Amino acid sequence: MPEKRIGFFARYLSLWVALCIAAGVVVGIIYPSVPDTLSRFEYANVSIPVAVLIWLMIYPMMLKVDFKSIVNTGKKPKGLVITLVINWLVKPFTMYLIAWLFLKVIFKAFIPDNLATEYVAGAVLLGAAPCTAMVFVWSYLSDGDPGYTVVQVAVNDLIILIAFVPIVALLLGVSDVFVPLDTLFLSVVLFVVIPLTAGFITRNLLIRKRGKQWFDEVFCRKFDGITEIGLLLTLVIIFSFQGEIILANPVAIILIAIPLVIQTYLVFFLGFGWSRLWKVPYEIAAPSEMIGASNFFELAVAVSISLFGLSSGATLATVVGVLVEVPVMLSLVRIARKSRASFPSLTADPRLP
Repeated sequence: MPEKRIGFFARYLSLWVALCIAAGVVVGIIYPSVPDTLSRFEYANVSIPVAVLIWLMIYPMMLKVDFKSIVNTGKKPKGLVITLVINWLVKPFTMYLIAWLFLKVIFKAFIPDNLATEYVAGAVLLGAAPCTAMVFVWSYLSDGDPGYTVVQVAVNDLIILIAFVPIVALLLGVSDVFVPLDTLFLSVVLFVVIPLTAGFITRNLLIRKRGKQWFDEVFCRKFDGITEIGLLLTLVIIFSFQGEIILANPVAIILIAIPLVIQTYLVFFLGFGWSRLWKVPYEIAAPSEMIGASNFFELAVAVSISLFGLSSGATLATVVGVLVEVPVMLSLVRIARKSRASFPSLTADPRLP
């Protein structure tokens, strides 16, 4: 399939990402009134301006969701099984082990023990919260099946309600963990329900009026580049909030980032290797691994603040999760696309599991 493009930007997307991250940090430092103003438009720990941009990123993908593919997801259960096993039986525990190994043992000479414990706690909160919003972007960029991605995200959101608290309580040894349900429900509504509904209504009305060929070849192409542009603008806003934290803790950020990056690649390759052994179609395998590799950082940050405080090491670790996720996930998108030929294709044979 042709690579997703926004003209000249497509080839150098990683460079533009780095520049937007830097621009966000500079804006936050030189013009602190910008993040201060944007922070007023927040509800349940979710930034409304960021939510709008993410919605714009997700909407073009939702236009391509064929609801028959959602209904038929049960006929292709392997991708969902891989996602659920990796997310809930592997990822939280490997995150804890890798974070503990690096932050409490390997980096022991550089990090006080009490602070290392807080960093590990933040890493665990990230590891126990699979992604809800940005995974649609990673799935889109890697040519994942949009209908299957919707189902995978929805199922994981339901499991978060049941599994997040006991997993975090078990790994951190704390008893007063709670899930901010308003953050979870608002994220589901903003990033799944609204764009999915809008995409469904738009798709059905326009296909009925103008035909599927016009919808696919004319209307959908009007949105080429919207996802990538939305991603870049989102980065500027997100990192305008983090400028002071990043500059005040450069060494700590590097030390925290190392186990988070290793964990992300480990989880991705575990799932991708499993999908290949099971002969899961690429369009299902790619988003399956993107969900496991990325994190629901809004939820992790909210829980960290409530448990440990705004200035805690745990909260800093969740912020570092935001910092490293985008560049790492872009690299995984590139790896996935290059590995496409080694997987069967869903479009070649829709009967594949």
